[in-house]
Amino acid sequence: MDIEYTRALIPPLSVTSFEHDDWVSAVDVLSTTTAAGLQSGGNVQGGQEKILSASYDGLVRVWNTSGDVLATSEAPNNGGRITSLKTAKWISATQIAAAGLDNTVRLYKYDEDAGTITPTVELLNHRWGVEDIAVHSSSNRILSASSDTTLSLFSTKMKENPAPLSNLLPSSTAASNKRQKISKPNRIVPTRGALTTLAGHASPVSSVAFKPDDATVAYSVSHDHTLKTWDLPTAACVDTRTTGHPLLSLAALPSLNLLATGTSARHITLIDPRASATQISVMTLRGHKNAVVSLDIDPSSGYGLLSGSHDGTAQIWDVRSVRPSEVQGEGQVGESVYTIVRDNAKGRPSHGHGEGVKVFGVKWDKEVGILSAGEDKRVQINRAIGT
Repeated sequence: MDIEYTRALIPPLSVTSFEHDDWVSAVDVLSTTTAAGLQSGGNVQGGQEKILSASYDGLVRVWNTSGDVLATSEAPNNGGRITSLKTAKWISATQIAAAGLDNTVRLYKYDEDAGTITPTVELLNHRWGVEDIAVHSSSNRILSASSDTTLSLFSTKMKENPAPLSNLLPSSTAASNKRQKISKPNRIVPTRGALTTLAGHASPVSSVAFKPDDATVAYSVSHDHTLKTWDLPTAACVDTRTTGHPLLSLAALPSLNLLATGTSARHITLIDPRASATQISVMTLRGHKNAVVSLDIDPSSGYGLLSGSHDGTAQIWDVRSVRPSEVQGEGQVGESVYTIVRDNAKGRPSHGHGEGVKVFGVKWDKEVGILSAGEDKRVQINRAIGT
């Protein structure tokens, strides 16, 4: 007789938080098990993990796991445009990508010894703000999703990108040019354009991801209710799945051949993107009380999912914990395994959605734990003690 069992999850407890000067929009981890860490050829060692954060103050910061700031970028000179960041990702142990409301994807060099984060190139192809980026380190590719309804494909190697369109170059007055020369006389950051523009969405594109086993394929979700599949070599949309709600976040569950999409309707919809799929929604995960704006997967299991919401919580899901839905076309329904609330300034749990502290970004790392970033100007780390 065969017995199937599921290992019990240990509740993740809050272990620390890192305070910022402004809202924290995104968080990422460099460790021995992340793609950027593996791409760094042994330069990342266990116990020396690095945490990357992006903030609405326009700065990226690198931290150690003790909460010490190792490096902070400088605010970019961009003619006075709003520079609030929406996303940031490690490319390798020495390279970072970040983007936000000034329409620009920036690449930075991180020098651990010098404690500096220096911009190396500005990638220009969007006319409105950039909502999300996806990085594929081994193929040197970056995908960006923008409110202008398009996606852009860039190379992490500056010289591979073409010159940008002249009408996308930032313009400024003579006075602001003079101020820039006075304040940063030697800081001229080169600009480049995109390898490819992907057009087809009818509303802002909120999130983007490479197919886990094939970097020539990408997925995007949009406020236009659709999930699109893209063939990057031809810049063609090869499949569109239309859902009932604006889609705000995206994560791939490769072992299940599913994509998790966070919605404005407070739930998570799991979609099978393969052409053979016969229904749009395979599963619906319910439990959040506001929009689901960030997703990540469990690095130790093919069934675990982490979500961040404007209700002030992060939630952990096991997609095997489901029941049949009573709503036609919804597939199965799942409920969260654990809810992680924000700690207040004194280290005590808040009441989540009732206090208006939105969670903007989440990351699940095997070594560091569960990280969440939010409107409370903090990166919070939760970990299952004893694992």
